[in-house]
Amino acid sequence: MKKNLIISLFLIVFSAYSQKRASSLEGGVADSTRVFNPEKKTKVEKPPIDLYKIYTLQKDTTYLDTTLSIQKEYKFNLLRKDIFGLLPFANEGHTYNTLQYSLVKKNVMPNMGFTGKHFNYLEVNDIKYYNVPTPLSDLYFKTVMEQGQSLDAFLTVNTKPNLNFSIAYKGLRSIGKYINNISSSGNFRFTTSYFTKDKRYILNAHFAGQDIMNQENGGIIDTAVFELSEPPFNERERLDVYYNDATSLLKGNRFFIDHSFKLNKENPNSLIFYHQFNHEYKFFNFEQKTISERFGDSYSVGINNKTRYNHLYNKVGVGFTTKNYGEMSFFVDDNAYNYFYKSLVFDGSGNTLVPNAINDRINSLGGNYTYFGSNFKANLLVSNAITNQSVSNIQATLNYKLNEDYQFQFQYQKLNTLPNLNYTLYQSGYVDYNWSNHFNNEKRNQFQLLANTKWINLEAQYTILNDYLYFDNITNDITKLTVKPFQNPNTITYTSVKASKDIKFWKFGLDNTVLYQNVVNADNTLNVPQFVTRNSLYFSEHVFKKAMFLQTGIVFNYFTKYYANDYNPLLGEFYVQNERKIGGFPMFDFFINAKVRQARLFLKAEHFNSSMTGYNFYSAPNYPYRDFIVRFGIVWNFFS
Repeated sequence: MKKNLIISLFLIVFSAYSQKRASSLEGGVADSTRVFNPEKKTKVEKPPIDLYKIYTLQKDTTYLDTTLSIQKEYKFNLLRKDIFGLLPFANEGHTYNTLQYSLVKKNVMPNMGFTGKHFNYLEVNDIKYYNVPTPLSDLYFKTVMEQGQSLDAFLTVNTKPNLNFSIAYKGLRSIGKYINNISSSGNFRFTTSYFTKDKRYILNAHFAGQDIMNQENGGIIDTAVFELSEPPFNERERLDVYYNDATSLLKGNRFFIDHSFKLNKENPNSLIFYHQFNHEYKFFNFEQKTISERFGDSYSVGINNKTRYNHLYNKVGVGFTTKNYGEMSFFVDDNAYNYFYKSLVFDGSGNTLVPNAINDRINSLGGNYTYFGSNFKANLLVSNAITNQSVSNIQATLNYKLNEDYQFQFQYQKLNTLPNLNYTLYQSGYVDYNWSNHFNNEKRNQFQLLANTKWINLEAQYTILNDYLYFDNITNDITKLTVKPFQNPNTITYTSVKASKDIKFWKFGLDNTVLYQNVVNADNTLNVPQFVTRNSLYFSEHVFKKAMFLQTGIVFNYFTKYYANDYNPLLGEFYVQNERKIGGFPMFDFFINAKVRQARLFLKAEHFNSSMTGYNFYSAPNYPYRDFIVRFGIVWNFFS
């Protein structure tokens, strides 16, 4: 009854919108629209859509896109991006298992860690900036698994042609299907952009306040009962889980400024001075009122682990642009961080076993050179620490554009980075989860090739890893978790090739993405599925006298069996396990999407084959993947 009501409401909305005229672009909006002005009795031109600009700190500019395509179907999720290579957990807003290792990014400087909780945490480079001719809003809504909703509301306006403000909030609450599995998060963003009329001074700044809370149940205890799924255990709240009162919380606030000043407005070869400032405070807290024998002995009857992190970053530089020889810049940065607890851990003799903080300051010197040719762009970035730490980064990129149908990019990167801080220091109320380590720097040599052609799109990557860091369960028993950090002294090589192509015939489309991965890794500390694929067969058509653009089809996802990493909620990290394989199960989704003017409506039956192909689907060894569920939502842009 509930599903029939949802479908009925969805069709009513379709019918209501079908009374409006559609734009002249298939699945999109017209470049400009004429509106009647009753006072002047004339028609006024609305700004063309390509004046609604979205750009990043790297100056990559895109334009507002209100079209409906298969790519929009892939991006209709909490992260608002294509999540091919990521496997979500059962409840919206929890974590993701990483199927495609090339998605794992490594920064030059050490991070706080707790990476399993950061998928929905917006970093500096995730924040976008805007320039719009009229106020613009974007509203995203999607239903969740149980009792809640997912909403992302955004508004941006240029109060002057050279001054923009934007404000946005993404909120989620979902109870989920399993015991102790609530997800609740909020991501607030405020941005401003400004430039002088002569563009000598340019400013981009933002504030982000974020909190990500998850009840942590540790997965189900008896997977055999789940795989039978006979009544009453087909009701997922009947399944026993490891923890009934554990909760994790990641919370952070960030102030960020990036600005530059051109010394001489008349001279195109003038010096440009720039400065970047970033101050961020965040913490990760794991709380459990009743201790669990699964984590071993404890110091107290309740657990409340709180890890705090302060980060202050400043970067100043000077650049020089020439007409014939490209752009060159030099910079020095100051990276100070404080990762700490409000306690010490002593041994039996009263000596400090685990300290309470890591405080450090890293200064680096670097340069960046960019050369523009007639049909290519070359860039070289080099940075190296000038303080005692051995931290360095060399990155070379070449972009070549033969024509509109053939574009290529080659990239090489050599990284020498400090370990994430939770590998080095961690404190907990559980005895076995306290450590202070001294690991070697991680080294990474990476080659990447991208080719976008009219026949096929290819991405190839070859990575050499040395001193690779990972978490492992030393008990090799899923019922007893003693997870600790380790370093692999051997060399690991990773190779991946991803091919994608959207084939269209008449009103049908077949979108294919296939990923092949291979790891040479003697001790199995880096595990990935050999093949990951996503194939979508869909139909597109204008209906209701072209007042609505409709797209419907089936999406198939699959990955081969492998020893997937398991999730440890106490650490907010995934750890290596070689006891149980997951994968080899098909995932079929059926969708009906529609667009009327700037509104895009989505209706989806997720994993509708779950009861037909067997209950052996998992996101991690004892965390089930999602059962069949019908969800719907909308993305709506408003222009003034």
